[in-house]
Amino acid sequence: MIGGVVSLLSMMGAAHAADYSAMGPLDPYLTERSAEIALAKSAAPPSIADDATILVLTPHGYDTAVKGSNGFVCAVERSWMSQYDFSQFWNPRMRGPLCYNPAAVRSILPYTIRRTELVLAGRTKLEMAAAIKDGIEKHALPPLEAGAMTYMMSKQQNLNDNAHNWVPHLMFYFARADGANWGADLAGAPPMLNPQFQDSPEALSVIMVPVTHWSDGTPAPMMP
Repeated sequence: MIGGVVSLLSMMGAAHAADYSAMGPLDPYLTERSAEIALAKSAAPPSIADDATILVLTPHGYDTAVKGSNGFVCAVERSWMSQYDFSQFWNPRMRGPLCYNPAAVRSILPYTIRRTELVLAGRTKLEMAAAIKDGIEKHALPPLEAGAMTYMMSKQQNLNDNAHNWVPHLMFYFARADGANWGADLAGAPPMLNPQFQDSPEALSVIMVPVTHWSDGTPAPMMP
């Protein structure tokens, strides 16, 4: 999620000719199991991903495909982890591989799992937002844990029809605050504020920091 997300960089998703006004059949949102495992692992360098737990999306939600040992969890977010008003919220081609560190596993990943459960249950965006808000208020969803971050360094990521694989980056999660706290989006400053959760019930600020190489070690393009 908040990850992410997934799925992310919705600020780069300008209007597109395709119609994503509603969710279509489920099959296009799914990926063959072994391919999804490989895609999820591509989110972080092998030194992390090779020992991480790997989740895959099924028609019933996320399942554990590989049990890891280092406390990290890698998964592939879908388009419904975007902000609710994003024009590509239902884009079936969107794939956002993420590797969550242990703090993010405990406090960020549960939101991705919950949003996905709501989607698979046929909830509307308004119903999803209300359910997330209710889960937070009733403490069914966890508060943000200090140090939560994710790797998003996959060359194969497809963040939306406009951004495609963009650039490899790390994401850090904080309580909602102004981007000026991190110097985000200022000329020459690496941090970028992802607006994905600025107006959502999760009340998070997600700071993205581009890195120089993809997870496979090959050089990445300069940040646009």
